[in-house]
Amino acid sequence: MPILEVLVGELAAHKRRTDRDGAALVFGSTGVKPFSPETVRRRSLAAWEAENGRRVERADDPTSVELLAPITLHEARHTCASILIAAGVNAKALSVIMGHSTIAMTFDTYGHLMPGGLDEAAAATNAYLERLAGRPTLKRVA
Repeated sequence: MPILEVLVGELAAHKRRTDRDGAALVFGSTGVKPFSPETVRRRSLAAWEAENGRRVERADDPTSVELLAPITLHEARHTCASILIAAGVNAKALSVIMGHSTIAMTFDTYGHLMPGGLDEAAAATNAYLERLAGRPTLKRVA
């Protein structure tokens, strides 16, 4: 699995802090014991509240205020996929990265975010046919 360059330093620092190597779990509660989703959620909420526990104005209604809400790990997964699509990662690579069993699952989940809708398809085909116009046609020689 490819690792984004912006994460390499963070993962190396985490590895040094946890003193793990080889086949040890990167984010387990120990090198061999997986993390508990409840513990991850509790810790992430505590960290979020420590950092963002202030009230902020809502962009759509400056007269009201609300507490910033953290995103879940599942939402972080969708954010990652959205960033990959915006960066131009092809659907097959995205399917592998996301761990989908089929590319159909990838298209069903993220197809609305992918470029190249019907209007773009028509424009690309029209441009292709215009480039072909005036070219000599090939004839089959028996």
